[in-house]
Amino acid sequence: MSDPGTIQLDVHLSQTDAGAALRSDVTRGLAASPKELPPKWFYDARGSELFEQITALPEYYPFRTERALLTDSVDDVARASGADTVVELGSGSSTKTRLLLDAFTRAGTLRRYVPQDVSESALRGAIDELHRDYPHLDVHGVVGDFTRDLDRLPGAEPGGKRMIAFLGGTIGNLLPGPRHDFLLHVRSVLQPGEQLLLGTGLATDPAVMVPAYDDAAGVTAEFNRNVLHVLNRELHADFDVDAFQHVAVWDADNSWIEMRLRATRDMRVRVADLDLGVDFTAGEELATEVSAKFTTDVLDDVTAAAGFTTTRRWVDPDRRFALTLLTAA
Repeated sequence: MSDPGTIQLDVHLSQTDAGAALRSDVTRGLAASPKELPPKWFYDARGSELFEQITALPEYYPFRTERALLTDSVDDVARASGADTVVELGSGSSTKTRLLLDAFTRAGTLRRYVPQDVSESALRGAIDELHRDYPHLDVHGVVGDFTRDLDRLPGAEPGGKRMIAFLGGTIGNLLPGPRHDFLLHVRSVLQPGEQLLLGTGLATDPAVMVPAYDDAAGVTAEFNRNVLHVLNRELHADFDVDAFQHVAVWDADNSWIEMRLRATRDMRVRVADLDLGVDFTAGEELATEVSAKFTTDVLDDVTAAAGFTTTRRWVDPDRRFALTLLTAA
């Protein structure tokens, strides 16, 4: 019988760090023209709960499409990769994690799993469950921000190889400049021959894409407005949350869905902890998230510009989602 696996948790992001980042993002974003807020602030406990509800909505095809695609192709992924360490960025408690772990276990290569997330509590809970279900697997959790803390990831084992998994289409939430910087950051922490498994939404019919971000039940609208609840609670702001309307539009020029919050009346908002007053006019929009959708040609160009070569790609039958195994050149 093999030895029991080890558990380790490195914390590189404290509540103080998160609070400072929130203050900085809100100060900058509410002074911008147009006003904007980063989507990472959706995800407090309530926001995470709402997103779990979104993944079950009939309109929200990205989650179930990627999960089905991964289910069908994950053994091919494991064989094509051969990695002994799987690193997952923004791991949370996704069921996709277990698909990866089971496939790499079947392939006979898996020795270590490295989940990374901004939430220490979510990561501790996930590690406990994984240690129970995979008792012989080494698990090394890293609490940090994937846009800047990847150099804190553990290196490859002697003679080993890592594969970083970045799933969920999350790469599409980054604007082109930050997206390129992120991919360069990933490439900088990988040795030549190590890999990135990237999940990306593909551009398809807007009549399919837009409802995924503007469902009939209004769950996504509540999720979008939740960022204002976060500001009210964490920064003692006084947003009238119900005075903002959820908006989701397809921007064909940029090939992305854009979510916004539209003020339904003139108002002045006070953010007490920042000593900041912000005016909104009726109809003014606050940008909260983009979700870029790609073509495979654009994907190859974007990833090649950051120093990756495309090793394999899997696409669902409706061509709505892609999994791409990229190798550090």
